[in-house]
This record gives sequence, C-alpha cells and structure tokens, in this order.
Amino acid sequence: MSGLIIEGLPDAVALRCLARVPFYLYPKLELVSHSWRSAIRSPELLKARQEIGSAEELLCVCAFDPENLWQMYDPLRDLWITLPVLPSKVRHLAYFGVVSTGGKLFVLGGGSDDVDPLTGDQDGSFATDEVWSYDPVMRRWAQRASMILPRAMFACCVLKGKIIVAGGFTSCRKSISQAEMYDPEKDVWIPIPDLHRTHNSACTGLVIGGKCMSCTRGYLKFKFWTMLALGGQWRITVKEVRKVVTSSSEFRRRIGFAMTGLRDEIYVIGGVIGPDRFNWDIQPMFDVDMLTVGGDRPVWRQAAPMTKCRGTIFGCTQLII
Repeated sequence: MSGLIIEGLPDAVALRCLARVPFYLYPKLELVSHSWRSAIRSPELLKARQEIGSAEELLCVCAFDPENLWQMYDPLRDLWITLPVLPSKVRHLAYFGVVSTGGKLFVLGGGSDDVDPLTGDQDGSFATDEVWSYDPVMRRWAQRASMILPRAMFACCVLKGKIIVAGGFTSCRKSISQAEMYDPEKDVWIPIPDLHRTHNSACTGLVIGGKCMSCTRGYLKFKFWTMLALGGQWRITVKEVRKVVTSSSEFRRRIGFAMTGLRDEIYVIGGVIGPDRFNWDIQPMFDVDMLTVGGDRPVWRQAAPMTKCRGTIFGCTQLII
C-alpha cells in the first residue's frame, strides 16, 4: 500500500491500529483522508482484524417490511446499521437462502408471490437463480454468477468457505433434489451429488461434524443443547435435561420470527403478533428478545429493536467482519 496511513508509523503497524477500531465507525474513518479510505477498504485490514482478534460478529436480518431491506445488528453496542436496498428486480424477495463467508453476506435464489394490489398481476417468480453479495466494507451489493437451477425454499450452508445449496422448489413449485456448490473466489457454480430424496416442504441446511445435512421442519436433538418452541413454551435441552425458561403466555401469539444464537445468547427477532378470538389485527414487530444461557440460570432481556425492518423475518444469518 503506497503512502503513509499514519505519519511516523509503518503501514503494517498503522493497519493494526485501524483494525482495533469498531466496525460501525469505519464510514467516519474514511473521511479522514484518501489513504485512510484506501486502508479501510483494503482486504489487508480484514486480515489484520482476524490476526489481532478484533473481528466482530454481527447479525444480518431481512424482514417483510420494507421490501428487500437488510439491517445489521452490533451486539456489543446494541446498535442497528441499515444497508442499502438489495437491488433485485423481484419485489418482496423471499424464500431465499442466506449465508456469509469471507466477510461478505450472500443472498441466493428465492422469489416472490407478491401480487400488484391494483392490477392483480403476480410480480416476479416463485423461484430465481440470482445471487447477490454484500460487501460491508465497500457498503454495496454486487450480482454474482447465477445458480445452475432456479430454486426457492432450499437448504443452504457454508462448508470450508464454499456455499452449498440443495433441494427446494422450482418456479413451477416442483420439488427438486439437485445440489450445487459455489466458489466465492472464482465466482463459479458446479453441480454436486443430488440429495437422496426430495422434500415436500421448506428445508434447512446444517453443517455438523464437517458434513452438510438437509432437514425439513421437525424435532432435532443435538448433543449439547437445542431450543424449541413447543405449544408456546420455550424449552432448553442441556444434556437431555429439559428446563422451561419462559411461560407459554409470553410468546403464544408471536409467529414469523427468526431465532439464532450468538456467543452465549439466543436471539428472537421480529415476527408478528397473530390474531386471536378477541383481536383480529396482525401487528408487525420490531422487537428483539435475548436469552442468555451461559450462566447458572437462563435470563431474558430485551435488545434494541430494529430501526427499519419489521414483521415476518425472511432471512437471518451471522456475519464476521
């Protein structure tokens, strides 16, 4: 890198200094000088963050409203960051796969059943092959090589830096078993062995023990712990011992939310309050609830609510920067 980033310091040392600054301040650091802007946007800075242990874990979330908008949550500062709108031509893109790798967010496939309220025409397709990546340092979306097959409601995960997609449904809602793998560095998709059978509902991709697995919704029991919503009660399983950590009334009517883990906390994000016999209104939610499970006793508390997104969560994943 040409030029001195910080006067009197070698560039390698200056990069390590900048690497210790929290990610949310990077847009302001870029305003200091051209050399700082170049440093902030360089791949060397991300490597430096990893080397000195200052990489941050963020949550990326997309909800029904507003359409095609993502936000990032900084858990250390209880702060939401709004991303530029995903520039897909599909309105209310949903049923997609979302993962992160190499410091970038990837949104894959999916489609929309959105209907124009004025004409009644369906806008878009149920399944597409488009792939988008978001670079949080450059703060922009880029369209990547399309998948071999259009698909929606499919399994998606990352294995050794490569993105795996499998199963799902085509634009005519036909269940498929085909699988493929994406190399982000080469921007290339290649076919891989198919699933043993097709799924008749939405499926999820998991990586366990270095192997990719595809599963439909159902009861999954992991070796250490898992959290389940059963009849409105949240139960946490720790080495086969179940403990009720909240009453059924607190989440009885909350649907369409995302649930993900980060460090020793489980996040319940967004969703809607569904109708009941007394109230037929559907209320979109900004709320974020956190369950801390690392201590002697699980404890609930509220995080900062989403500032833009609300309602049913379409996508949620972790991003390490």
